[in-house]
Amino acid sequence: MSYSVGQVAAFAGVTVRTLHHYDDIGLLVPSERSHAGHRRYNDADLDRLQQILFYRELGFPLEEVAALLDDPDADPQEHLRRQHELLTARIEKLKQMAEAVEHAMEARRMGINLTPEEKFEVFGDHDPDQYADEVQQRWGHTEEYRQSQRRTASYTKEDWKRITGELDALHGRMADLLGQGVPADSQAAMDVAEEHRRFICDSYYDCSHELHACLGQMYVDDRRFTATYENIRTGLAVYMRDAIKANTARHTA
Repeated sequence: MSYSVGQVAAFAGVTVRTLHHYDDIGLLVPSERSHAGHRRYNDADLDRLQQILFYRELGFPLEEVAALLDDPDADPQEHLRRQHELLTARIEKLKQMAEAVEHAMEARRMGINLTPEEKFEVFGDHDPDQYADEVQQRWGHTEEYRQSQRRTASYTKEDWKRITGELDALHGRMADLLGQGVPADSQAAMDVAEEHRRFICDSYYDCSHELHACLGQMYVDDRRFTATYENIRTGLAVYMRDAIKANTARHTA
């Protein structure tokens, strides 16, 4: 059984362009071609795509994903075990993905062949790479973008695990303050906002207070960022923006 690029894109919730890109860089090369030269994906290709999307959800760069999947000493079961350990350390919004990894592990142990829909249903409508071009178009000309690209290119899976945990902890502390009714312009909230700015400086690029304030506004203006924060606690996007704004005023007055 083989599938067209359009079918696979629909199964996995990614764009055809993403699949073409994965083919071009050798990350996911379809095993078959039609008589007309069109890409055709078999079940082994779908298994590899599932692994790619798991790692992308965890924040792994494509180069790191390729290195992990092409490691001759690693087997599919080991990949699933590693992903399960990472996923279960994440916050509530990723629980469904952890369950999907368990499902895949159980199916492999029992010799059950999952349908294409079952393999990718956990990803919903989310494509881990769908905003990569947008990010490059909007900020590719900036030194901050280039600095972030240089730093993250060398990150290992342990680095990404640590960075994700630190960011989740910062968001959790800010959400707790919101839940306790602490004002966004309080010292406690501003201190967490400052830690958030320093986290960006340490992990990605040099983030000035002025740039941090712009990011805070984007958390409210861009519905995708807003949804991320609202999934942690209702009202957190606005609270984050206001705390960052207050902290910026504190340091630039």
